[in-house]
Amino acid sequence: MKILQFSKSLQRLVLCTLAVSVLGLSGCNENDKDSQLDSMVKRGKLRVGTVFGASSYYIDRDGSTGFEYELTQAFADYIGLELEIVPNYHVSQLFPMLEGDQVDLLAGGLTITDERRKKYRYSPGYYQVTQKLVFKQGRKRPKKFEHLDGSLVVTTQSSHAENLTNLKQHHPDLTWIETADADPDELLEQVVNGTIDYTIADSNNLAINRRQYPNLSIGFTVHKPQDVGWIITKQNDDSLLSLLIEFFGHIHQNGELTELRDKYFGHVENFNYSDTKMFIKATQTKLPKYKAMFQKYAGDIDWRLLAAMSYQESLWDPRAKSHTGVRGIMMLTRPTAKQMGVTNRLDAEQNIRGGGKYIARLIKRVPERIPLPDRLWFAIASYNIGWGHVEDARVLTQRHGGDPDKWIDVKKRLPLLRQKKYYKQTKYGYARGHEPVRYVDNIKRYYHSLVKLDEIQLANEKTTDYTEKLIDSLKNQTVELKPPPPVFDALWQQQKSDEK
Repeated sequence: MKILQFSKSLQRLVLCTLAVSVLGLSGCNENDKDSQLDSMVKRGKLRVGTVFGASSYYIDRDGSTGFEYELTQAFADYIGLELEIVPNYHVSQLFPMLEGDQVDLLAGGLTITDERRKKYRYSPGYYQVTQKLVFKQGRKRPKKFEHLDGSLVVTTQSSHAENLTNLKQHHPDLTWIETADADPDELLEQVVNGTIDYTIADSNNLAINRRQYPNLSIGFTVHKPQDVGWIITKQNDDSLLSLLIEFFGHIHQNGELTELRDKYFGHVENFNYSDTKMFIKATQTKLPKYKAMFQKYAGDIDWRLLAAMSYQESLWDPRAKSHTGVRGIMMLTRPTAKQMGVTNRLDAEQNIRGGGKYIARLIKRVPERIPLPDRLWFAIASYNIGWGHVEDARVLTQRHGGDPDKWIDVKKRLPLLRQKKYYKQTKYGYARGHEPVRYVDNIKRYYHSLVKLDEIQLANEKTTDYTEKLIDSLKNQTVELKPPPPVFDALWQQQKSDEK
């Protein structure tokens, strides 16, 4: 039964029936005007407070995404209401919004702790996390708190800070720093950069970040597994709580919850895109199968650039699939594939055609005043992260005195979109801004490698041709010999000078 099929009045009756039937708690009748459920139905919206972050909510090239976003959207669909996401930059900003009735619930990967139980109610837990002491590989591994020999930094009002306060009773010499200027993702990045020595991370968030920073190492487990759940206020009625119990029971039984957890946290990808031998082998074993397709659908760009993008996306695997659900040799999302007329993302030719059309569209979206090759790099970065975030970085670049039309300036500011003090000033908010920088750099490297391989192949062909003519001339004395033509040309001189 889909609640969306009902009228508003019948919808409310169904919702109230569900609320009463689950626990037999507070009833829902026409005189119960102050219930949480009644207010939500009259408003027609489910208001959800969350935090920007890789494991909760962010905006990519196709719009809103993230584990918490998808889960709350599923709940909104389940009860037949429109979802309204209210994103914030720090967990400490969430609780005043809940207490002030600005949102109906909080969903931000929030751990169920003893202190929070005293003030709020929780939905059923939908996954468990453990807290890990994190340090940078190469440093001596600490096996307990007494082994720490540097700064330990955690986020203010986080479950990590609460846990450390409790642990201090047993570790009186334990010290740490709490910050409101950096979220858990930023703290992990600071560990990698050597800005801080240690932090504490939830196991699921650490798994996501280790895809980008494999030198993040685990010292020891700080806390036993804890449930993560949504938070609601303590009120006299149980209408919303009983619906949450109903919903989580439903998605647990039908497997939707398991599928969503696996999508975001199921595995850590360890592709090594800088492995030259692997790339060269792929050009010999895989590229010949698809070269004609790249040439056919590259449009106005060099086919080798489209091929380089494809290798970065899928390692030229037509059946590739990421944890976010993008598929195929050009790794198209379902919405993008539909827009580009691709009916089967696993069909290599369709996927390459769709990828070629999509990058052409992105190039046209870049202001015409921006010359090549910068227009290409902006478009390729947009293929990875979305044009909105690229525009945010261009605005930051201009504010910082750089040239927003030059990729070399903008690439320095894209990683700032991970930092709260910068992304809170932008239109599209949090983004994993380091990814498009590495993405473009990798594609440049693959492109240059393909150009070089073509040059070597051409040189071999010319040498072979010249040798054959020489032999013929010696035999017949009739073949006119000319010096072999030059192999190297001036392709992408702007790009090469940019790298100097």
